Amino acid sequence: MSTSTPTPAPRIAIIGAGPGGLTCARILQRHGIHATVYDREPGPDARDQGGTLDLHEDNGQIALREAGLLEEFFRLSRPEGQEMRQLDPAGTILFHHTPAEGERFKPEIDRGVLRDLLLGSLRPGTVRWGHTLDSLGGPAEGPRQLRFADGNTVEADLVIGADGAWSRVRRAISPATPRYSGVSFLEAWFHEVETRHPDIAALVGRGSAAAADGERGLFAQRNSGDHIRVYLIQRVPADWITASGLTIQDTDAIRAFLVDQYREWSPALRRLITDNDGRYVDRPINALPVPHTWEHDPTVTLLGDAAHLMPPLGVGVNLAMLDACELALALTNGNTVGEAVRTYEKTMLPRSNEMQRLLDRGAEQLLATELPDFATGGSH
Repeated sequence: MSTSTPTPAPRIAIIGAGPGGLTCARILQRHGIHATVYDREPGPDARDQGGTLDLHEDNGQIALREAGLLEEFFRLSRPEGQEMRQLDPAGTILFHHTPAEGERFKPEIDRGVLRDLLLGSLRPGTVRWGHTLDSLGGPAEGPRQLRFADGNTVEADLVIGADGAWSRVRRAISPATPRYSGVSFLEAWFHEVETRHPDIAALVGRGSAAAADGERGLFAQRNSGDHIRVYLIQRVPADWITASGLTIQDTDAIRAFLVDQYREWSPALRRLITDNDGRYVDRPINALPVPHTWEHDPTVTLLGDAAHLMPPLGVGVNLAMLDACELALALTNGNTVGEAVRTYEKTMLPRSNEMQRLLDRGAEQLLATELPDFATGGSH
């Protein structure tokens, strides 16, 4: 903190070890401010971290530059992943973007690789694994009391909610909860694609491919390590699987259902729906009310999906990392924690509210026959 009178260093607790939370901790540490990150997972390798992300030059990369990690990101990222294809259900290519030599506006990086990059940049012991936040108490002026599921408690002068869509920190300052968008994803995985699924590898290319018919769609995306993830997109009730008499564990029954739903699509595209390795993963798309805001609290704030959960159209992780960067810099330059939080929210809330309005019902765009330009979007 910037002040002419020495004061005790603020105790900063970041809830959530995703890209936003880790970026915030990294930038704070670079400026000599200690923060502790608490995450409910038992360790960094507890689960698959998900697919690939495109980090944009005008937000995500700004945060990585401030974190001192931009060149390492470029070394690890896949600029060839910027290739984008849009097809119709017959498999005809309608749009094809091939990145130019040296193009680095939004290179792709796997979520797990990005997380490892950020984790490796932090001082040992910064992240406390196996800490599920149970409740957040204490007066608005602080200190705040964090109680974890194991019964442990911690005091903090600032609590930063970087804990995603179903944030527990959000409850302390906002009654808002995510609502189902009416659109749901099924995630399908394909492994060793160059040898086991060469036709799919050729169809998707080095980046992403998308198609839609107005009621259903798909978004296929190359990951590192010879993997492809496909997101099957449908306008359905949130409970469509059980309402159809199915269970997500019954892969064959889900596959038969999808074959019928996509029966008019070309055989080549149907392979993206039916030839997957392993089970499907159900991912209903939720979003926070538009706009989402809250009364200023000097000891609690939010970033990323905890603050502005939106449909997955390529902005989520980028905004989370930009939020993290701006909050960390505000804390570095502010005279008090409360002043820094107010400075951060004065910029973040209008920006996120504008983007929420732009993307309101944005999941519907993924089903439109005139697909959005995936050169500015994606399934993130």
